[in-house]
Amino acid sequence: MRRAAAKIKRIAARTRAPERADALVGHNIRIQRIAKKMSQGALAARLGVTAQQVQKYERGANRVTAGRLVRLAGIFDVPLMTLFDGIEGLPAGAGWSPLQLIADRRALRLAQAYAQLGEGRLRSAIVGLVEELASRD
Repeated sequence: MRRAAAKIKRIAARTRAPERADALVGHNIRIQRIAKKMSQGALAARLGVTAQQVQKYERGANRVTAGRLVRLAGIFDVPLMTLFDGIEGLPAGAGWSPLQLIADRRALRLAQAYAQLGEGRLRSAIVGLVEELASRD
């Protein structure tokens, strides 16, 4: 009897396991949180969960409920579909977003440094250099 109960528990845990879409939603939550310069703790406080729970959402380890997704979109002041960017089979508007670069600390640092440069030749030279380096890959 105990074996059967243990087996049912294992099967139930597998069916509730997060999927690739959950990981993408979590990644998009992280992107939006970083874009708003918000800590995991601050976001957790606004959601009424722990910072550890936010971390699990962002890693895709835990699924985010529909109601919480709506609240997240409101906190970030973005359309709900923004949190589904990158998931195949969704309507237009979903897909790669330049905001995804914010999740990469080096890309964010590069963008911040670039923004501090004055308009003109230096910016053009940097863009040309990066494009040249990218074309060699």
